[in-house]
Amino acid sequence: MEKSNLLQDAFGRGHDYLRISITEHCNLRCTYCMPEGGVKLTPKAHLMTADEIVSIAQTFVNLGVTKIRLTGGEPLLRKDAHEIIQRLGMLGVNLTITTNGILVPEFITTFKDSGIKTINISIDSLVKDKFNAITRRNYFDVVKENIDLLLQEGFNVKLNIVLVKCFNDNEINDFILLTKDKNIQVRFIEFMPFNGNQWDKSKLVSFAELMETVRSVYNTNEIIKLEDAPNDTAKNFKINTYQGSFAVISSVTNPFCGTCNRIRLTADGKLKNCLFSNSETALLPTLRAGESILPLIHQNLISKKAVRAGMDDDAKFQNTEQSSQNRSMITIGG
Repeated sequence: MEKSNLLQDAFGRGHDYLRISITEHCNLRCTYCMPEGGVKLTPKAHLMTADEIVSIAQTFVNLGVTKIRLTGGEPLLRKDAHEIIQRLGMLGVNLTITTNGILVPEFITTFKDSGIKTINISIDSLVKDKFNAITRRNYFDVVKENIDLLLQEGFNVKLNIVLVKCFNDNEINDFILLTKDKNIQVRFIEFMPFNGNQWDKSKLVSFAELMETVRSVYNTNEIIKLEDAPNDTAKNFKINTYQGSFAVISSVTNPFCGTCNRIRLTADGKLKNCLFSNSETALLPTLRAGESILPLIHQNLISKKAVRAGMDDDAKFQNTEQSSQNRSMITIGG
């Protein structure tokens, strides 16, 4: 059997993209990610060690994974983050990372030595007061400076923006304007329901609404639809005279489940086969007992639902009972 077939689910979808959360800690308190009262952190003994992260990652690489993304919490906060990044960089995969950007200057050399070429930065407003409000912290200037630093150092930079109606939806075209003179990708993400983030559909800025906002400034012939990569979660566009591009991740209004190739590993060593699933498979007890985790991986993938953890219509998706049983985003890792 070829590697590409080793991580198939019951619907024939192959999985070659592993997202690994390496910490639940964060130095921001974003409202859509973390409940206002914070989260109960997992005791350190129940979290993956660096050796366990690398071991599990190697198992997935042996099964055909070709891309690994590190997430958190804020992954760069972990004390052994340099070591983890360097060791994963030796696995021969496309290694990437999503960060809030605050600690980036300390990791430039590590990123380069580990082969990281693309870095995603989470930034939800270009207005300082709004940024501070949504993150409940005051790091706006630091994040903007570090985005410019990454560009100067030659990294491909993608900005992740979670859109919330009546909060930052009036900044859509301001973000797109950033792509005029910078080779940067702006990625708009529909607001999704997770435990403790006060989601309701009235706060959602849909793909259709977003594109209507773009067309209020740009003519149709100026908005170029780019070819999406296989298994891409984003619909990609650019303004024809701009250096950079923009994309829309419409998990709510236009789910991309049919081509999903992602599987998630939480910081406490549990597999989630879908971002929206409240079902998880614990790998650490088996790994620490010296036994094979392959049957658990197979079981987890076979149980993956066809669409959004079984929420295959709008009524199910809006039922907050499902999302309240899931983790908060900060303990999933995105």
